[in-house]
Amino acid sequence: MASETESEAASASERRAEIHERHQETAEAVVPEQRGCYIGGEWVESDSGETFETRDPTTGDVLAELPSGNAADIDRAVAAAEDAFVDWGDASPSKRQRTLETIADRIRSERTAFARLETLDNGKPINEARADVHLAAEHFRYFAGITRATEGETVPTDGSRRVTTIKEPYGVVGAIIPWNFPLLMAAWKLAPAIAAGNTVVLKPAEQTPLSVLKLMAEIDDVLPDGVINVVTGFGSDAGEPLTTHPDVRKLAFTGSTAIGKQVMKNAAENVTDVTLELGGKNPIVIYPDADLDRAVQTTIFAIFYNTGECCTAGSRLFIHEDIEEEFLNQLATAAEGLTIDDPLLDSTRLGPKVSEEQRERTLGYLDAAREAGASMLTGGGVPDDEALADGCFVTPTIVRDLDHDHPAVQEEIFGPVLEVFSWNEYDDMIELANDVEYGLAAGVVTSDIDQAHRTAADLEAGTIWVNQYNDFPTGMPFGGYKQSGIGRERAQETIEHYTQTKSIDISVR
Repeated sequence: MASETESEAASASERRAEIHERHQETAEAVVPEQRGCYIGGEWVESDSGETFETRDPTTGDVLAELPSGNAADIDRAVAAAEDAFVDWGDASPSKRQRTLETIADRIRSERTAFARLETLDNGKPINEARADVHLAAEHFRYFAGITRATEGETVPTDGSRRVTTIKEPYGVVGAIIPWNFPLLMAAWKLAPAIAAGNTVVLKPAEQTPLSVLKLMAEIDDVLPDGVINVVTGFGSDAGEPLTTHPDVRKLAFTGSTAIGKQVMKNAAENVTDVTLELGGKNPIVIYPDADLDRAVQTTIFAIFYNTGECCTAGSRLFIHEDIEEEFLNQLATAAEGLTIDDPLLDSTRLGPKVSEEQRERTLGYLDAAREAGASMLTGGGVPDDEALADGCFVTPTIVRDLDHDHPAVQEEIFGPVLEVFSWNEYDDMIELANDVEYGLAAGVVTSDIDQAHRTAADLEAGTIWVNQYNDFPTGMPFGGYKQSGIGRERAQETIEHYTQTKSIDISVR
């Protein structure tokens, strides 16, 4: 027995060393050499000279040391963006279109390196990182086309005047993005902003800044200096002064609802327009007529995609009592079958959480749920695999027997945690499904299309997926109800959030 245990320990130690070696070799190949703030087309250090480290959540190793930006750096970046706006704001739609198409091409040409970098910095499985990079390129390509579709109107009058409207950019846009989809969230903000003729100051999340820096290195020769500026650092040091800067005329933020509220308060001081994409605590409703295999796979994808670090994660499951036990047995088996391993491997389905802080936050919610009498159908902790001991891993978890008003149900855990509730009365189920402060997304699984439409109409959410989840076709508007945000991203109407309407009234008599 002792020799068997020693052999297992030796095997785990070898695999642990292999993971570290694989990540170190990948980092040497893809971590960008340019590690400064990108301001006015130049790579610069922070005004303070202070730096911070970004770490690989799989191994704990330092990936890079970066400037810790502050208010002075934001001032420099906003000034550079203002200077660039003089020309970029007047650039023709065809020039902006060509620029965005070239950015899309550059991302695509470096897609392998971008995906590996996202996996190193964020911890997401490489297959998911590849999908993110593809979507980022497509996002720039989509808004390249939108540049030629931004039009004004002629307003009917009594004939004594001619009234027309035109769309004009705001000027400098301040953009703050989260750590869960670093490159993709940058694309969501940058593409519509510059397509509309704005210039941008972008602050990436301090946990995952590397893919944005690589993007700027790849497109340095594409954009006029100052059109996009990047200030790395922490929210309190760099994000806060960006949201209070009087020369920033538009703010676009993706992140938690709590921080989004503060961004909105800061914006109010200068009456700055805002787009907010905030948190979610999203329901999935399973009807008794659902195809069980499809329902299981839809639920697995809804909650465990990106290790649950997804604002749209389907984290509250409402399963009809007629199929509850059979469905949950299949669901638990499917969750236990997910491969938790090095996210650089194609076979991995769940990687680590982005940081030790986020792992402990998730585990804290699970501890609180247990104390409240909840049971874990599966998961509830960290993997037993010693080869993964250096990473921020949490096992896929399914929670039962928890009151719906418990904080673990009401608040966004942002991890691979699904809470299960049984239902048999439609009205009661809908009331509970809507009984959170969020309204970002929801899922419905049923074979009855009329039932699907009725449920979609009654659910308070900006996106309803039926018999699928986390699908984002290009051009589909995305945004939330209630405290999940303001505005819509990813669609033609998004350009409305990055332009202002000017009315021109001309007397003709």
